[in-house]
Amino acid sequence: MKPFAIAEIKPALQSIPIKQLKELCLQLAKYKVDNKEYLGFLLFESNDIPGFVEKVKMNIDEQFEELPKANWYLTKKSLRKILRGITKYSRYTGPGEPAIEMLMHFCKQLNQSGMPFREQPAFVKIYEQQLKKINTQIASLHEDLQFDYHKQLRQL
Repeated sequence: MKPFAIAEIKPALQSIPIKQLKELCLQLAKYKVDNKEYLGFLLFESNDIPGFVEKVKMNIDEQFEELPKANWYLTKKSLRKILRGITKYSRYTGPGEPAIEMLMHFCKQLNQSGMPFREQPAFVKIYEQQLKKINTQIASLHEDLQFDYHKQLRQL
């Protein structure tokens, strides 16, 4: 079954009464956890993006503390899980400063973890991919912000 286009959905939503629209939103939230998380973000946290980014950073810190350092395979899987979360939260906030801050925090945590990640090619590749993502997102910002973020990036 082919999904409907946004151009088709938008006029249909405008013709629905508000009560029925609320019910549709609740059904979407019940259907999938991601929908519920995104709806919660839009309702409660979208007004305070810096606070949301700080919560995500604290979550990243907690996940780094729980990283299995003895088993490289499990460590790699855990790092990718952290990155999936960052990607999801970056979609919530949109591209720009919040996404850059979350990715830079991930790279800082990886450097500070005490793990010799530069010895493992898979970890080096993960790290370099994040630096590439940061660079591409920095390029879309204003020049003053680009300078500030490039300065922080050099420290990594």
